[in-house]
Amino acid sequence: MEKQETVFELTADQIARARVVLVDDDELVTASLRGFMSLELEIEPIVFNDSEKAAEYLGEHEIDLIISDFLMPRMDGIRLLARARERWPEVPRVLLTGYADKENAIKAINEVHAFQYVEKPWENEQLKQIVLNGLERITLIRRMAEVMDELSKTRGDLLGLRKALVRAFA
Repeated sequence: MEKQETVFELTADQIARARVVLVDDDELVTASLRGFMSLELEIEPIVFNDSEKAAEYLGEHEIDLIISDFLMPRMDGIRLLARARERWPEVPRVLLTGYADKENAIKAINEVHAFQYVEKPWENEQLKQIVLNGLERITLIRRMAEVMDELSKTRGDLLGLRKALVRAFA
């Protein structure tokens, strides 16, 4: 018997409905990323040029993916991604930086469990794949949680049925 491999792909509708947060203090960068995501992925990202406003948003809204610049005034990308992780631990976090500094990349990965680290200028195809992989990841994690909840409920139902049967035949 041949083993079948399960392939998972997001639908175009799932991608278009994704709640992707982009944060960079440089308006040219966010405009470029917004245009890229809109054209290439048909995603309308939620964009912030102020990391503190982005942090407020994260506290109130569910998201599917966050991409943040590293160096920003008042709150750097690592602190912002740490807040995102506190609120939405399963959401993929991507650090975007113009400073090719391996020490900061390691720090980001270790401190905020960054999903990816992307250097500016980014390659569009690479960034597109990172976004798609991140969205697939969060979709699978959420789907797995739903299945686990269903299994837990089913187990509870079966235990209740078992108790009822024991009482009926005892």
